Amino acid sequence: MQRLQQALGYAFRDPSHLRLALTHPSTKLPDNQRLEFLGDAVLEFCVSDMLYQKYPSLHEGELTARRAALVCERTLSAIARSLDLGRYLLMGHGEEQTGGREKPSILADAMEAVLAAVYVDGGYEAVRGVIRALFQDDERLTAWRGQDDKSALQEYTQAHGLDLPAYEIVAQSGPDHDRRFTARVSVQGRPVATGEGNSKKAAEQAAAKAALKAYRGDA
Repeated sequence: MQRLQQALGYAFRDPSHLRLALTHPSTKLPDNQRLEFLGDAVLEFCVSDMLYQKYPSLHEGELTARRAALVCERTLSAIARSLDLGRYLLMGHGEEQTGGREKPSILADAMEAVLAAVYVDGGYEAVRGVIRALFQDDERLTAWRGQDDKSALQEYTQAHGLDLPAYEIVAQSGPDHDRRFTARVSVQGRPVATGEGNSKKAAEQAAAKAALKAYRGDA
């Protein structure tokens, strides 16, 4: 894990934080899900702060769209691959046999967990520095994301004078190592569409895609 810490630019005071962040639920050991939960919030705040400081002339909608592109599963998994994060993951034999070390959802979740581990180990300034280093080239990272249906839906609603879409996870099923999530997207307080995926982010993207089809009349 020394190489990973070097790649992150952060040396853990307590390496057990990093080990926990790299432990997938399929191991049946104490896993990284709680850290993933925390990391999602830490990442969103730090990226929001970075964009707010970097782009003083952008309005709220543009900042929100840029943030969505940076914290999406595609971007997080790309950053995880750049750190070779997959090789350090601890996972069950079955998950590994099905290519778990390369699954975007697993890499993205682990990336969030690692950032949370930095926060728990070193505090806000430590994780802020790591996130700024990883996400500073936001234009290039945004180009990695490919089609981002959540951003496209947001642009559509703004163009038509509607409120920003709101997402909610309404159901989940399956074992810990193979969860399925159902997300619902609402606009103006009205449910528009649902979508499923093997991560919360993927389910939200699927819901956004379905909503776009509904709005455009090609569902």
